[in-house]
Amino acid sequence: MKIEKIRPGVWPTMITPYTPDGKPDFKAIPKICEWYIQNGCDGIFAVCQSSEMAFLTEQEKLDIAQCVVDSVGGRISVVASGHTASDKAEQFKEIEAMSKLDIQAYVLVSNRLDQAGDDEAAFVANTNEILQRFPELKFGIYECPIPFKRLISTEFFTQAAKSGQIVFVKDTCCDHDLIRERLKAIAGSELMLFNANAATFYDSITHGAAGYSGVMANFHPYLFKYVIEHFETHPTKAKLIADLITEFAMIEMRIYPVSAKYHMNLEGIPMELIARRTVYELEGEEGDKHLEEYSDPSTERGRKLREAICEKLHFTSLGYQSLDKLLQAIGLDPCKVCTYCWNGKE
Repeated sequence: MKIEKIRPGVWPTMITPYTPDGKPDFKAIPKICEWYIQNGCDGIFAVCQSSEMAFLTEQEKLDIAQCVVDSVGGRISVVASGHTASDKAEQFKEIEAMSKLDIQAYVLVSNRLDQAGDDEAAFVANTNEILQRFPELKFGIYECPIPFKRLISTEFFTQAAKSGQIVFVKDTCCDHDLIRERLKAIAGSELMLFNANAATFYDSITHGAAGYSGVMANFHPYLFKYVIEHFETHPTKAKLIADLITEFAMIEMRIYPVSAKYHMNLEGIPMELIARRTVYELEGEEGDKHLEEYSDPSTERGRKLREAICEKLHFTSLGYQSLDKLLQAIGLDPCKVCTYCWNGKE
């Protein structure tokens, strides 16, 4: 782990691009990271819910995080999670493996610390056990909504601020008053609160939040950046932009993360418009063994995937152009056509 102060500002939640055969696309990840940097981001939250961390293998989590670290090359900060296990021993393994990388903090998921959802004593005990087991590490906490949202108490924020080990919080409470309470509880400490909610973003920034860390930074991080940097000097314009961001969010959140992948294509970063969540909904972990079939529209699993997408998007039908038919239509020799976006081959 690379111990350094967490930078305030805009932290997108990293999406995971996939190749046509359903594997992480390690050619697209560096391009996404570069896009984040060029659009004003100050850090990246890797291997998070937007990354579909619950549907990644342990090795894929590590490989993706390493690729992000290598891609940014220290130009901006990186924190990472991958905290999906229910078993405590497995959680320790997740932390040990990820913390070997040059990330600034390992982000714990609040619902993994209290799996009953309403046991504050268990939450505090499990968190303290992790802090004591890894005293040399820095941590974050994320109120991840999957499989359920477990909000953090204000009392724990006070304790976390005093610990010195917890330095990053991705806040998803979406409550102006509660965010203000939390900011008072951590005032003057190293703990930095990043709001994930567009509607409460402006209010939180004006009351001392460190920045924004959420899905909408995959679309227009520069707008969040402007608000953070100018809410004091140009409050009218900053408030107008913040209001527009809230309206944009109601559109951009639809069919996420596919919507973000579509946007990245528009930005010149080609990637497949596929996600593993639908596969998991169809047959659970067994689907991981058949990703290639799901990516092939001629198979039964490919057909079921299309039907599921149609149902989600309210389409009557959906089909994909095949590479063979594309080549037939344009009349060019395959060696003269870049086919990487189709089959992952040069």
